[in-house]
Amino acid sequence: MLELITSDLIPFRHGFFTRKGGASSGIFAGLNCGSGSSDQAEIVAINRARVASAMEVEPGALVSVHQVHSPDVVTVTGPPDARPTADAMVTNVPGLALSVLTADCQPVLFAEPEAQVIGAAHAGWRGAVNGVLEATLDAMVALGAERGRIRAVIGPTISQAAYEVSEEFLQTFLTEDPGNARFFANGRDGRYQFDLPAYGLYRLREAGVAEAEWTRHCTYSDPARFFSYRRTTHAGEADYGRLIAAIRL
Repeated sequence: MLELITSDLIPFRHGFFTRKGGASSGIFAGLNCGSGSSDQAEIVAINRARVASAMEVEPGALVSVHQVHSPDVVTVTGPPDARPTADAMVTNVPGLALSVLTADCQPVLFAEPEAQVIGAAHAGWRGAVNGVLEATLDAMVALGAERGRIRAVIGPTISQAAYEVSEEFLQTFLTEDPGNARFFANGRDGRYQFDLPAYGLYRLREAGVAEAEWTRHCTYSDPARFFSYRRTTHAGEADYGRLIAAIRL
């Protein structure tokens, strides 16, 4: 059985899928939906088909992008022939399920119920700093959404307790805005701990969304339910699975 984490803020069919209920095995055990992983392509296709079924769309209508930690957004009007390079999508077309893949980064789902516009974004720290969340909102507004009616939900992502970063990383954020110091705590051995979901929520709220929340699930600390790039790195494993989040009108 697939496991979906949902939010009452979003009135459309959506879900932050955990790794449960998939066909992959080994280090990818469960619902690995990452075609960029070294998992067997046919098994990933089975997993994605299960997600499409849960979203009540055909597999070809489960739309993804080639994610590169950019602020780029694609407006989707139909199933694309190939995955465009971007890190977010928006649409006002019923029957298309927008999806993003993550393994510690923030999956963010957006909904504007009155205008019937939705979005999905992959927002790691780099994408968030470079404005992918705000760019997604702008693209939704271009489709007729009203910024003050948009709801945004951040799904399972790495929590501050598990996200240790360097002095150089901290300085990147302080250079952008000295007020960003509030998203960091002192860690061990002169390092720091970064609160990625708090930073994401701050960017969303500053951009004027109606409501924003984090589901409060940490990918790093729950290996039974979530894939985690950082946990895989610490374990010395060769690769890692990718979680999927999806939304459709």
